[in-house]
Amino acid sequence: MSGIGTTASGTPVLEIRDLWAGIAGKTILKGVDLTVMPGEVHAIMGRNGSGKSTLTNVLMGHPAYEVLKGEVRYQGRNLLGLDVTQRARAGLFLAFQHPVAVPGVTVSSFLRTALRSGKGVDVPAREFRKTLQAAFKDLDIPAAFATRYLNDGFSGGEKKRLEVLQMNLLAPTLALLDETDSGLDIDALKTVSGGIVRAIERGVSVILVTHYQRILQYVTPHVVHVFLDGRIVRTGGPELAHELESRGYDWLDVEAGTAPAGTPA
Repeated sequence: MSGIGTTASGTPVLEIRDLWAGIAGKTILKGVDLTVMPGEVHAIMGRNGSGKSTLTNVLMGHPAYEVLKGEVRYQGRNLLGLDVTQRARAGLFLAFQHPVAVPGVTVSSFLRTALRSGKGVDVPAREFRKTLQAAFKDLDIPAAFATRYLNDGFSGGEKKRLEVLQMNLLAPTLALLDETDSGLDIDALKTVSGGIVRAIERGVSVILVTHYQRILQYVTPHVVHVFLDGRIVRTGGPELAHELESRGYDWLDVEAGTAPAGTPA
């Protein structure tokens, strides 16, 4: 499986310039610059607490996060001027690292409401059922899950499958995938990766946050970025992920000048 294809030219899907942001009075992002062109897959790697998830939350408009400085343009528009609903309707999608359970709301009801809200049209019941059945089959989700409460009692793998199913139903322009591979066994990883690749093949641009190289064996990025202390300190191709897997992050601390004295390069 691969995310690499011919990168489209033209207006960037996303342009981030000198973005500073934080939460609860703590600055986390410290001058992020990033450009995503149509059809590109960008992987973001880094230690816990380096700012990866903060970036996805800020882009989606999480109200707990405060933008302190910088500019974010989405398809040429000022993204920071849009609220969460407007961002979703404009084609942004966020797959959560820890999807929450919503007892009392069935999967089917949630997905149909999401489609109605995101697309502004009400899909006829028969058409929706057919679409949902095909989406379930595509991701090896039992059809009985349609009547279960959203993520209530779901395993980690089932939650992540459902996140990818939502992405494929909503057909966003830019998908922000926050550690979609966490907690997956190898079979679930292959299934979830397959769903991501099919979205990419339909033209979805992706920012994929991950700790590990293993998902990048199935979803090949055009670009890999490394986050340290709230900023991108290294950008490269897929080979950079392999280097991180073998060397860790300490050598980048040395390059960035943030390592304690005496740390070996």
